[in-house]
Amino acid sequence: MGSHSRRRSHSSSSSSSSSSDEDKKHKKHNKHAFPEPGHGAPPPYGAHSPSMPVPGHSGVPMPGFPVPGGHDQAYMATPGAHVGDFANRGTSSAPGGAFSPPPGAPPGHPGTPSAEAPPPSGFRVPLGDAAPFPTQQAGQPVAFDADGRTPVFVGSALLGNAVHPCKIVPSLTPPARVAYGGRELEHRGRYDLLPFDPNTMEWVPTANGHIPAGRRPVEGGYEESGGKLFHALAPVNGVRVPGKTGTHLPSPFYSYFALE
Repeated sequence: MGSHSRRRSHSSSSSSSSSSDEDKKHKKHNKHAFPEPGHGAPPPYGAHSPSMPVPGHSGVPMPGFPVPGGHDQAYMATPGAHVGDFANRGTSSAPGGAFSPPPGAPPGHPGTPSAEAPPPSGFRVPLGDAAPFPTQQAGQPVAFDADGRTPVFVGSALLGNAVHPCKIVPSLTPPARVAYGGRELEHRGRYDLLPFDPNTMEWVPTANGHIPAGRRPVEGGYEESGGKLFHALAPVNGVRVPGKTGTHLPSPFYSYFALE
């Protein structure tokens, strides 16, 4: 589980596997979580930014993720219409497990000495499927594709009346891919990039939707029913694949070889 932390992760690649298959549902996996703030419960979900830059335009990372019903809507792609050799081959951990904060972070942004507690969903960069990937704001990828070279990032994408965590592969068209309905969907429209900042975030092992004690999970979206979704990493055949998890889910869900 991914979390916000004022210290560096002990192991950014520690994880255990789980998948949507019945025989894997009880294996461990990684979520992205924040250590619990000292003064009480984490801020309520929904720290959306009304002044978020228009997708396709450059802008500084901002709190919140896309809101259903906004100017840009997501579209489902035709099953099997994946582009690129590594579209469905998973991801592997970054060499050495070393990550860097996004370069050029504005004052108060995670990674700077004056930074305060990040918002529940972290600081994000709004994008669209036709927008150029903001390499200078993305920081280091959370993982690499099966070839060991293709970087993979995490973010959130609009999906009907919900927002789902997604994996982002800049070399693919479109870059954002969402695990949903038993398959991997090519996302068209609005999505947000979540730059991974090791100064405020860490990956921690967990299983069965549990939130580890002392951690505040990075919120990656919500179901139409309102259930919160968090960012997760699951090891698959020796590589790490970004996905989603939640306290209402028995295991993390991720897309791999065109399947969820």
